[in-house]
Amino acid sequence: MRTQAESSKFYEPIVPSDQIQYREYKLLLKPERFPDEKAFHKFWKLAHHAAKSLGIKLGKIDESVKPHQREVVFYDTPHFKLYNHGFILRKRTFYHHGLPDAKHELVIKFRHPEKKTALAVDPRPLLPCAYTLKFKEEILLPKDGALGMRLVYSHNCELDTPNIILTQRFETTAEAFPALKKIDANPKAALSVVNGVSIQEYQVDLGMLDFGHKLEAKATLAVWRVRTTNTPIVAEFGYQLKFDSPEAVRRKQRELSEFFYTALQSRASDWVQRGTTKTALIYGYGNTSLKHDE
Repeated sequence: MRTQAESSKFYEPIVPSDQIQYREYKLLLKPERFPDEKAFHKFWKLAHHAAKSLGIKLGKIDESVKPHQREVVFYDTPHFKLYNHGFILRKRTFYHHGLPDAKHELVIKFRHPEKKTALAVDPRPLLPCAYTLKFKEEILLPKDGALGMRLVYSHNCELDTPNIILTQRFETTAEAFPALKKIDANPKAALSVVNGVSIQEYQVDLGMLDFGHKLEAKATLAVWRVRTTNTPIVAEFGYQLKFDSPEAVRRKQRELSEFFYTALQSRASDWVQRGTTKTALIYGYGNTSLKHDE
């Protein structure tokens, strides 16, 4: 691991080009609606009809659904200091033919409803590894259970197989991720897997959404289960827009992407799980009190 002084030589400040280039729509669904492969096709039909009613194209789902399998684990201090301050530290390991890949993805993200607050937090690491910085608009369901949407900003850094032990003292982890130094966590507290829950994720590509004028998004559906018991936790339908800047997206295309989000909520009302997020569900598994409300 390089020292902080060595790393600071190539540590560049965040510039305007690092600002919003993604808009990700997330629609939580009831996991019990996905007991088998047929359920993915049923939901695709709902999405297809919602898209068609708005003049949006949705590509066909493969006849034989082949989910991508991944293990997802969150890390935090015993009192969840990261999450209570808006941070998420998540490791995702990919599986091929039932075996874990040697590489993994580590994501540190900071989420906040205020754009300036989210942008001001720099999630980049002081680690010698490849990483991708993303500043996103995340579209989530309203907290009150109503039809509609709400917006939070997410400043993410995705690291490719970093050489770091995650179950170590907070002060050591904070040296690798300087953004965490502002958290009032006990420096000697060791990070561990949040509530001891390891998640098995099954993700299926449902097809490409075409909103017109070259604005497309891949639609995916992921189901989370507790890895040790196969107990269903939650499912999520999502699609993400990528653009050079929000101003580069035409108003009509942006509105179509929003209309589709609400139209699908209405058409699939019996499938939608309201009032939470995937991360909040994992943190809610234990008895530790939470001060952060997503």
